[in-house]
Amino acid sequence: MTLDYYETLELNRDATDADIKKAYRRLALKFHPSSNRKPGSSEKFTQLSEAYDVLSDPKKKAIYDKFGEEGLKGGIPPEFGNDGAWSCKYTYHGRPDKTFRQFFGGDNPFADFHTNEAPLRFGGLQHVVVKTQDPPVERDLHLSLEELFHGCTKQIKICRRELTEDTQSSIIRQKIQSIDINPGLKEGTRIIFFKEGDQGPNNIPADIVFIVRQKNHPQFKRQDNDLIYKAHVSLEMALTGFSVDVETLDGRLLTIPINDIVHPMSRKLVSGEGMPLSQDPSQKGNLIITFHIHFPERLSPEQRYLIKKALK
Repeated sequence: MTLDYYETLELNRDATDADIKKAYRRLALKFHPSSNRKPGSSEKFTQLSEAYDVLSDPKKKAIYDKFGEEGLKGGIPPEFGNDGAWSCKYTYHGRPDKTFRQFFGGDNPFADFHTNEAPLRFGGLQHVVVKTQDPPVERDLHLSLEELFHGCTKQIKICRRELTEDTQSSIIRQKIQSIDINPGLKEGTRIIFFKEGDQGPNNIPADIVFIVRQKNHPQFKRQDNDLIYKAHVSLEMALTGFSVDVETLDGRLLTIPINDIVHPMSRKLVSGEGMPLSQDPSQKGNLIITFHIHFPERLSPEQRYLIKKALK
């Protein structure tokens, strides 16, 4: 859909930078989802944010004024530019809340002010408190390989300071937060609960971030979506063949025949027996079997003779 950015902000083409800021401030507060739940208000809020993003930037505004939306989003040819190259094509990032926060300095301007101008009170200008968000609170979430294989739901207790109704005092409350772990989730994944940190009169609560940490497993090591299994075999088995029994994370017993001669760097790949893919749990990585060969500590003269004879 083609937008007329000036019409969206209810401005004339000769609007000044101050006019643009004033128009966005008024309309963004009017159509913000927190204050307007009428049908279409969310779309209008996004259009306002895109219009302000363009018209508040002198370079974008100049291109738009001369070449319109087509030139702004499609790029302008070299003959109209200063550096002999096509201009960069503009694409709005699609996050009107980001534009809103950058303009007002926080998520909820309604709590402290309704314009960016210092409000007048009896006694002159009054200081406006601009709330800033506390830094994220990070916690490790330790999970077994079985939990990451099957998926699970973890119940986590969160203690937070909450403001009372008068907003001048606070109390500590406990909250049980459910965390859904999807099959195949990888170590290091960050699970975020937005603004669940301590409340305060002059702050935006921090985000609580749980970071997935995988516990060691006695049988497998994980490598991305693959599972590594180390089989211990004798030299006789390595030379003459054998089979490996592997109990999978879902309780099945795999018997894998090894018919080739095995050396310390050998690997046996079993397709589709690894970890589920987090984006599609019906698909799995591979099971990779490595080998630790146990050599005999000593050989009798007869055994040495027989081995030499066999290997000639």
